[in-house]
Amino acid sequence: MTRDFENKTVFITGAAKGQGKGVALAFAKQGANIIAFDLGEKIEYPAYNRSSNEELEVLKEEVIALGGKIEIFAGDVRKAKDVQNAVENGVKSFGTIDILFSNAGICAYGLSHELTENEWDTMIDINLKGSWLVSKYVIPYFLKQKSGVIIYNSSVAGLRGMNRISHYAASKHALVGLAKSQAIELAPHGVRVLTIHPTGVNTPMNDGLAEMEGSTPIEIAERSAGNLIPVPWVEVEDVANSVLFLASDKARYITGSQYLLDAGLLTR
Repeated sequence: MTRDFENKTVFITGAAKGQGKGVALAFAKQGANIIAFDLGEKIEYPAYNRSSNEELEVLKEEVIALGGKIEIFAGDVRKAKDVQNAVENGVKSFGTIDILFSNAGICAYGLSHELTENEWDTMIDINLKGSWLVSKYVIPYFLKQKSGVIIYNSSVAGLRGMNRISHYAASKHALVGLAKSQAIELAPHGVRVLTIHPTGVNTPMNDGLAEMEGSTPIEIAERSAGNLIPVPWVEVEDVANSVLFLASDKARYITGSQYLLDAGLLTR
């Protein structure tokens, strides 16, 4: 097995489960050091989110079992103090940060005119402000070393409108604007910035959305996806493979662009 990221350090938000966990394990297998950041506690909205510190501990055990090195931090991406603490202490452990995978995010249903102000603010603050905030504290290290890669986990909803998730779509569209602007700012310093846009992914979030609807994940996927390739969703492994490629030297001239992992959905 090649170890393309030997001694590189990756900062991952929303790392304890789903896509974040899959990406963390994939990088660990490639020899990378992992700085894993996750909420570590249940939040009020969306109600299905039942994060816990135990999930971070499980990730730590799995990375160590792979022979990898990891530091875990429980915190809220909306809180500067939490993010700054994780970044600074992660750097103390591993020397620097080479790659940021900004993945923490939530999704929930609701017609735009029926959303509460709290529901709107929570969605935007976690998905957008949280992504900007972690980049704010990581970028100075990239500037110092004149290299780095930022990958924001957007969605197909970041490139099209979608029914009953306007606040989610707005937050994911905004990540594209953030990434494009940062790509312009940071290119002279050897730093690349991109967004990825998966269709539905087979993660615990699917289970939570189905719970909200009184349905099953497969019913939700079949009703909403519209993938051109006849699959209900892509797997976490597919996301991890995409992130590994984009973070690698194989993608050294890719910046400011949107990477589709949509099973052809946006072709329709």
